[in-house]
Amino acid sequence: MPVTSTALPSFGTSIISVKPVVLPAPDRGDDLQVRVSAPVTGTGLPIIVFAHGYTQSMSSYDPLVDFWAGNGFVVVQPTFLDSVTLGLTPADPRYPDIWKIRVRDVQRVLDDLGQVLGAVPGLAERADLGRIAVAGHSWGGQTVGMLLGARVLDADGKPGPDLTDPRVKAGVLLTTTGTGEALTPFAEENFAFMHADFGNLTTPFLAVAGDRDQSLLSTRGPDWFTDVYRLSPGARALLTLFGGEHSLGGIHGYNATDTTDESPERVALVRRASWAYLLTELGVDDLPWKQLQAELADAADPIGALDVR
Repeated sequence: MPVTSTALPSFGTSIISVKPVVLPAPDRGDDLQVRVSAPVTGTGLPIIVFAHGYTQSMSSYDPLVDFWAGNGFVVVQPTFLDSVTLGLTPADPRYPDIWKIRVRDVQRVLDDLGQVLGAVPGLAERADLGRIAVAGHSWGGQTVGMLLGARVLDADGKPGPDLTDPRVKAGVLLTTTGTGEALTPFAEENFAFMHADFGNLTTPFLAVAGDRDQSLLSTRGPDWFTDVYRLSPGARALLTLFGGEHSLGGIHGYNATDTTDESPERVALVRRASWAYLLTELGVDDLPWKQLQAELADAADPIGALDVR
């Protein structure tokens, strides 16, 4: 099990990252592989379970994970079955249910947090199991959104089961897809689970969207990614990135060649805003969130805007 320690003086403190932590999952077809990252010092550490986007893995999103872990969070990243690292194809019988399996994977991580944290000696004693948040990008936002209270409408328009998890106290939803009435024919045929119902999404969360994020899955414009904010009772704030597209400046990897809107400044704002929001929502520290709101409000040429309820 490789262990790496990375010094990140500009981010706060050194971090340690361990992967893979393997959680047995005989009903899944492949055991669940997880990465855990944490600061090397500190106690009472809050926890973020992060859900990656389509085809990514536990090894993705270092620009976010390094910052969060370097500034006081334990970050846990499962690898879902759609990851390119696993090589599943649409011919696999599990493929149509990957969206359901994703949710069960996050639930399994929460159930087995003791084993996950135990991969880093002493971390279980330093983590705060009473302060758990979830975060996700794109499909990952849809995944963790269900643990916050979002539901999927069936073919008759009836909401599916309520999977709200009381262990999760807050969330961050990054470019999370909107409601299903505007799906393209391709999305309607292949991604029926995008018929979302946000009426019961009551767990507090921050939504993040780019004002130039034009999805090929929706006939609407970038405002589609703000539905979760507009329609959810639990929505606390919306961060809109000016000029931001679906990767929000490149949050999924350092020097990622597939980033269409590369911007270190956007990435820095996303990680700082998500970190500051979770600090205040989890009852750790209100000051960073207040400072960020003031800075964006006073900026002469801001790269984003916050709408706070």
